[in-house]
Amino acid sequence: MKSGRVAGWAAAVVLAVSAGAMSAQSRDWKIDAAHSDAGFAIKHMSISTVHGSFRGVSGIVKFDPVDVAKSGVEATIDVNSVDTGVAARDNDLKSPNFFDTAKFPTMTFKSTRVSKVGDHYDVTGDLTLHGVTRQVVLRLENPGKEEPGMDGKSVHRGFTATTTINRKDFGLAWNGTLKSGDAVLSDDVKIELDIEAVQI
Repeated sequence: MKSGRVAGWAAAVVLAVSAGAMSAQSRDWKIDAAHSDAGFAIKHMSISTVHGSFRGVSGIVKFDPVDVAKSGVEATIDVNSVDTGVAARDNDLKSPNFFDTAKFPTMTFKSTRVSKVGDHYDVTGDLTLHGVTRQVVLRLENPGKEEPGMDGKSVHRGFTATTTINRKDFGLAWNGTLKSGDAVLSDDVKIELDIEAVQI
């Protein structure tokens, strides 16, 4: 009887510890704006690719590898932080020709569903840009390991996600036509999010 009780007690402890470990898998992470950006790339004149990024990224990432459905993200990007390396082009992007930052200073993404697909995650959500909201799917790479911060107290983790959007879906319709008949800008814009976040 005693051995049976001991075995039962031990099993209960193991189950309790396991449950605690599983629940501990769920983490909330605050995006570190100083080490994060939202990069983009678009074809110019069908012959080159222009790259740029937004540095003003903020928000919260929830990641639970045990119960993926509990994962999610809410992020805000300061559109005025756009940087393509050419000041005149950046000013044009901020103008009514494109982002019209005077009216729409931020873009937001709020996830509605996260699912595991093979070696990555699909993060479905609503992207609001230029006053227009559309559903997009981000391909999230399997997040890397947790790392201690430089202060020896905080815990950091990286998240990388990609997607492609059609800019005209968001009312960014300006374009020109070359003598060849090709468009000055492509409709498709490739996006890559490189996020470093700190555990809350």
